[in-house]
Amino acid sequence: MSSVLEKSLAILELMVEHPEGLQVSAIARQLDMPVSGVHRQLRELARLGYVRQARDQGDYTLTLRLAALGLGFLGRSGVTDIAQPILDRLGSVSGELIRLSVLENGGLTWVAVAQGATVGLRYDPGREQGMRVHPASTAGGQALLATLSDDEILSVVGDTGLRPPGMPATSKAPSTIAELMRIIEETRQRGYSVAIDSYIEGMGAMAVAVRAGGTLDGPVIGCLSIAGPAVRFPTPRMEELAPSLFDAAAELGVAAPASHFFAGIAKG
Repeated sequence: MSSVLEKSLAILELMVEHPEGLQVSAIARQLDMPVSGVHRQLRELARLGYVRQARDQGDYTLTLRLAALGLGFLGRSGVTDIAQPILDRLGSVSGELIRLSVLENGGLTWVAVAQGATVGLRYDPGREQGMRVHPASTAGGQALLATLSDDEILSVVGDTGLRPPGMPATSKAPSTIAELMRIIEETRQRGYSVAIDSYIEGMGAMAVAVRAGGTLDGPVIGCLSIAGPAVRFPTPRMEELAPSLFDAAAELGVAAPASHFFAGIAKG
């Protein structure tokens, strides 16, 4: 990393994954930066109100300023106003977790969620909101890859890998390019992706691309997914919910022009 800004952003992105806080030495180690440099960046971020130190010589944690900026942007962009009612209805129909990810800089970021499960076993990954979607191992990522050419898929996977760092060896995520391409071809034929015990063991998920205008050939603006405990969300249940997922994705696509954010993505 070369610029001061790049280093500061890398620190903030790492700290998002560790809300409990991190020591200066841990940040330096994970980002391969000098401890002295990390300490300078943290002092400046603290001065600006983005991080705080719980006590002298203690861990650094994020303040709520960054989250407030993100929530304020989503609210003013119209994303939540447009998407939330649609997500809530799909959550009610499915009884599972609904997530919307949006396309940005060639990848997906989770931005909105609705929880349809009210009792019993639930999948509720609150810490994933605002995080990038790993392309090859997640249902949303595979739904996006299925809209790309084979050459584009190979380029994306070359940059992001078949599996994210730290994924258990027991994961059923694709471990070879050939396996991934087979999954992508099945996704294209089916119209939606299926991932079971892949991104998270014990979780089943399905996803479909959201296209501007709600058409089959409109520009992709994001992905819509349903996820739940695999024991309650096998492939026959996914087949039952596929029409509802398609309808919700089309509704989001039709409503998208009302959001400056979605309209900007559609224009590329």
